Amino acid sequence: MSHVHTPYVTPRFFRLFARFLMLCCAASLIGCATSGNPRDPLEGYNRAMFSFNDAVDKAALKPAATIYQKLTPSFVQAAVGNFFGNLGDVWTAANNLLQGKVGEAATDVTRVAMNSTFGLVGLIDIASEAGLPKHKEDLGQTLGKWGIGSGPYLVLPLLGPSTLRDTVALPVDIAADPWGKVSPKRTRYIGTALRIVDQRAGLLEAGVLLEDAALDRYAFVRDGFLQRRENKVFDGEIPQPRRSSDDSAEPAPTASTEAIAPSAGEEATSLVAQTELAVAAVSSEELSARAAVIEPSQKNSNFLVRNFARGGLISREAEK
Repeated sequence: MSHVHTPYVTPRFFRLFARFLMLCCAASLIGCATSGNPRDPLEGYNRAMFSFNDAVDKAALKPAATIYQKLTPSFVQAAVGNFFGNLGDVWTAANNLLQGKVGEAATDVTRVAMNSTFGLVGLIDIASEAGLPKHKEDLGQTLGKWGIGSGPYLVLPLLGPSTLRDTVALPVDIAADPWGKVSPKRTRYIGTALRIVDQRAGLLEAGVLLEDAALDRYAFVRDGFLQRRENKVFDGEIPQPRRSSDDSAEPAPTASTEAIAPSAGEEATSLVAQTELAVAAVSSEELSARAAVIEPSQKNSNFLVRNFARGGLISREAEK
């Protein structure tokens, strides 16, 4: 009897996802009258979900990542990240092509070919050593490149920070992940769990920095995520709003979004363990300055990683 492969993203998933979006839109209309931040009209809901995600992270994901980091040799961790990062390059290539960045897309395809063959199915990232830069693109960035606005900020259950635009694109990102097609399911689920824990382990040190630096961790993560996301959509060249001729005020300096950016080549399927590293949107100097005024008693636990790898659980892609 031939084996029939069950689709990774089922029609039922899309129906549930559509209902969730409708609820978010309805809540957004109500929340606009109560939130002081125009980009975060659902702040009440988002803060509650942020706390829920944080609790899950402290209870399960962070302890597992800590044990994994202590017991797993560094070269094994690097191989895990390289393997899933190589899979992520496939969807990145497609999105670069959709954005009209043919050169970057060609580089991504070459990376996949090199790492999948000479790099032992992606376990070794020889493409980066050969001078081929790693990119990270998803459908949300592509839609942004096409001129579609981000919409309100959303905190998704378990997945973490997002926007309405990125949430709409999420099912396609999940369906496009090659790991989601792996069979049997047992292998896919085990790989997904490994992927999530590995990515979370890569954020342990950054999480400590965030705990020390942020007076309001929710606002800190939100603002950092939105700034970094905008930076990624425009490839670091964010268009500046036009100023009137009589406006002599100097524009406020913006924090570097690359100061704490993840190192290229160490992605890991990425959309999980990283809340797109909201911290990456703030310079290390600013973090240090904030940390200096925080009392030890004010420290809180880490935030839940953004996006869960896509092999059978929920997920998206983030850099490591």
